[in-house]
Amino acid sequence: MRRNLVVLLVVSALVFSCSSDKDENLQDINAIVGSWQLTELKIDNATASDNAKFGKQILDFLTAKDCYILIFTFNEDLTVVVENAGDYIEINATLTGLDIPCPTESDSDSSAYTYDGEVLTYLDADGETVTVNATVTGNMLTIDAAGLNIPNFNDSGELIFEKK
Repeated sequence: MRRNLVVLLVVSALVFSCSSDKDENLQDINAIVGSWQLTELKIDNATASDNAKFGKQILDFLTAKDCYILIFTFNEDLTVVVENAGDYIEINATLTGLDIPCPTESDSDSSAYTYDGEVLTYLDADGETVTVNATVTGNMLTIDAAGLNIPNFNDSGELIFEKK
């Protein structure tokens, strides 16, 4: 009788601990659902390339004007829409310095994605599989910049997205 009680307690503990882990993992996966706007590139200024530093300056300038050049929209049906205006950025020299107007055009691509709470995988516009480290903390999505292969943003560093 005592042995049966011990076995019942052990089995009960395993069942409850497994269901808790499953619930937490499901919350991690669902945390990415929604629209995310690129707001910041975090780099190490001491080691970053000039291209990365310039890309950060452009992004900071446009973000300050509420202009978002990269937006991910993750849907519950495991599709993602990527809107990228990076190819349409223009830098104009004016009498008062450089001006970067918010692009009015963008490229939009849709594909399937997977997200396990730590790794995001999707197909880019060329049909190539993109796999990057990605974490969601509240309304902030952090993605490893090197994995996205976006010019001026693909050095080591982190791309920070905020949920709309």
